[in-house]
Amino acid sequence: MKYRQEGDRRSSSSKKHSLTAREGEVLKLIAEGMSNKEVGDRLFISHRTVDTHRTNLMQKLDCHNIAGLVRIAIQEGLV
Repeated sequence: MKYRQEGDRRSSSSKKHSLTAREGEVLKLIAEGMSNKEVGDRLFISHRTVDTHRTNLMQKLDCHNIAGLVRIAIQEGLV
């Protein structure tokens, strides 16, 4: 899975799997079974920010639940 830097423009097909470094961190921690509060505490951000990242991840990766995010994280070797 490729992480994009701010300002990095990609085509719509590769943008789907192009995550920011922070989104990658959040995805990894969610896949490890952490709650939004636990992820927020670990990354020094609010649980609401984690929720926003989770929502963005679901949109980018075309997932509709946490199980789908975990499946992708496993496929990509994040956990």
